[in-house]
Amino acid sequence: MNIVVLAGGLSSERDVSLVTGSNVCKALRENGHQVILMDVFLGREGSDVEHWFENSEAVSACVSGISEATPDLEAVKASRGDSADGFFGPNVLKLCQMADIVFMALHGENGENGKIQAAFDLFGIRYTGSDYLSSAIAMNKELAKKVMAAGGVPVPRGFSVKKGVKTTKQPDFPCVVKPCCGGSSIGVSIVRDKQAYEKALADAFVWEDEVVVEQYIEGREFSVCVIDQKALPVIEIAPLNGFYDYKNKYQAGSTIETCPAELPAAQTEQMQRYAELAAKVIGLDTYSRMDFLMDEEGHMYCLEANTLPGMTPTSLIPQEAAAIGVSYHELCEELINISLKKMEQRA
Repeated sequence: MNIVVLAGGLSSERDVSLVTGSNVCKALRENGHQVILMDVFLGREGSDVEHWFENSEAVSACVSGISEATPDLEAVKASRGDSADGFFGPNVLKLCQMADIVFMALHGENGENGKIQAAFDLFGIRYTGSDYLSSAIAMNKELAKKVMAAGGVPVPRGFSVKKGVKTTKQPDFPCVVKPCCGGSSIGVSIVRDKQAYEKALADAFVWEDEVVVEQYIEGREFSVCVIDQKALPVIEIAPLNGFYDYKNKYQAGSTIETCPAELPAAQTEQMQRYAELAAKVIGLDTYSRMDFLMDEEGHMYCLEANTLPGMTPTSLIPQEAAAIGVSYHELCEELINISLKKMEQRA
């Protein structure tokens, strides 16, 4: 197949996306496909787009690693120069229309929030992952929690705060403050007093105009991927220092990850059922990842749903797939096949 792997963009998770895209691109080429890795925002200038798949490796985007700091998005915007009009870079839509499918290696804003999926639906472009509506719901943590809670999935107590809007709601300490639609734990703070709370709000508002404040749950952290409505093995995440923040997620050796997680069979099954239920009530019908915390008494809380889980060397979904004997190459192929099937069902 002719496949575009779409990565990059203007999200705070840009670097993570580029590494995901690079890994997926390499695997799909080794599977025998003609694959172009394209930065959705930067695109590529040129008039011979119809021949690019014939020489796909030569026209792929450049990829760098994941640094400990978040990317400089203003520098990315400036690098496109005078052509920085609109979100899609030069030739991106044209190339995607030529492809048999677009592998969505995007993370965060304008990747997981449903906007690109909606545009692709209008252009008749097939893509991996869930549709625009379920993506939009999952991206908004406050909305997703309400949908999950209504569907019977346990979630932490909390409320949202909008920038510049006064509220009488006050948290119980300790609590967690995080951007409503962010990812990779960017802008997340664990706070234990009023002074720290005000600073955490200010830090989170740097990234977004809406912030989620929720109860802090002391306990173990887990994640469960759901592919085609079936949960994979549970993985436990134990950072060596601090919590599972941006650095601990993407710097090798920062976190101990155990898959399958060392849990009693009943708890494993319960968490998997909650993950499947969360995906179902939100409408995530292809693949997704649910993050959980479990307190000392064994109570489980679903924190959020991720619609396009990372596929970097330290990402969780490849580890969960490997635990049931599915290689990285096989996983990439399966995600494409499932997505194609779901696109046909939606048509």
